Amino acid sequence: MLLAMDIGNSQTVVGVYDGTQLLRHWRVSTEARRTSDELALQLQGLLRLMKLSLSDNVSGVVISSVVPPLTEAFREMADRYLTCEPVVVGPGIRTGIAIRTDNPREVGADRLVNALAAFDKYGGPGIVVDFGTATSFDVYDDTGAFLGGAIAPGVQTSMAALSARGAQLGAVELAMPDHAIGRSTVESMQAGAIYGFAGQVDRLVEALTGELPAAPVVVATGGLALPITDICRHIDHHDQWLTLRGLRLVWERNR
Repeated sequence: MLLAMDIGNSQTVVGVYDGTQLLRHWRVSTEARRTSDELALQLQGLLRLMKLSLSDNVSGVVISSVVPPLTEAFREMADRYLTCEPVVVGPGIRTGIAIRTDNPREVGADRLVNALAAFDKYGGPGIVVDFGTATSFDVYDDTGAFLGGAIAPGVQTSMAALSARGAQLGAVELAMPDHAIGRSTVESMQAGAIYGFAGQVDRLVEALTGELPAAPVVVATGGLALPITDICRHIDHHDQWLTLRGLRLVWERNR
């Protein structure tokens, strides 16, 4: 079994592959201070739900991470509890895509993996809109080369800042309101978030498309993609597990 992990600032997505088939997946909170032993306990608990064992059934591990302390903790965990060396997306790892940015080393691993997976499944040129702690727009050309993109504050990040700074504005569920003209404070905040971020996505996609030689395929992913992408005009596909697929492709190219 292949264990694929996308470690983000807010959430970590864990997937279990048998060949090319994604058997199970989980989304858990990212805790940057977890030790290697705590990570092993967490993963063992998840695998036990499938009647699998971390030490007996996992034959490969691939990781993308934007949290350096956890990257090292996962390396230590693999060294202590697994019989395989993890593939960690970064310098020296074969992805099969060229990086055409000013400083390739500063590009987040998740952005490269997203571009790889989208190009493999949908072709190019393309734009991946990843709704996470930040909303990232990852652009690749018709050869699959990563060109760069845009990064905006994420949906939850923005809503949390609004609630923290607004004395009478509490936390609200990110759900489609019944009206764009909110009849209450909660509905008004939901309208501002859903329609506002959908407008942001559409406008940024239009600007990025204007700098490409051909119309791109636009793929949305990430834990916060819905319900915003439901009303976006320029989203062609919603692919919730795009990053996990990209991680599997990286592992296949490096095993």
